[in-house]
Amino acid sequence: MGDDGRRCCDLLAREKLRPHTCRVFDGARRWLWEEFDHPDRANDEALRRGQKRVSRQLWHLGSKIMQVDAFVRANPSLDIRETHPELVFQRLNGGEPLQSKKSEAGILLRQKLLRREGFEDIERWLTRARIGTGAKPDDVLDACAAALAAHEPSGSVPEGSPPFDAHGLSMQIWF
Repeated sequence: MGDDGRRCCDLLAREKLRPHTCRVFDGARRWLWEEFDHPDRANDEALRRGQKRVSRQLWHLGSKIMQVDAFVRANPSLDIRETHPELVFQRLNGGEPLQSKKSEAGILLRQKLLRREGFEDIERWLTRARIGTGAKPDDVLDACAAALAAHEPSGSVPEGSPPFDAHGLSMQIWF
């Protein structure tokens, strides 16, 4: 995570997903969650530092982001890579942007793309197997896309050798 929330890999992912640039969060910064317990105070400080505010959605993901960040920093020998499900789905769709993952058409297309990649039980995972878990259909689809990127990544942004953050973590998104 960059201190100002801007990372080259996020900008490149956003460009790759054009016209759906809002599908990539901007602004995760360790200090937001290390120093603040409320988004309004954190955003006041971000503005004071001349930085962008963090969205409510990203703020609420912060504790999970920090858990993953701590694990990755504590285990530098593991090959842990960042991915973005929308980049995976776009790759599976021949590079073409997809409709929203919240729309019926977007969900059906993602299911079709995953079935083509060998996820034969996707319908069951989205219905009966998901009941009582709290997972939404798009969460299940995103998890499958992340599994594909982990198993067989076909590209990354940036390509080649990535830049590293202040803790030596790669700032690269695989898809």
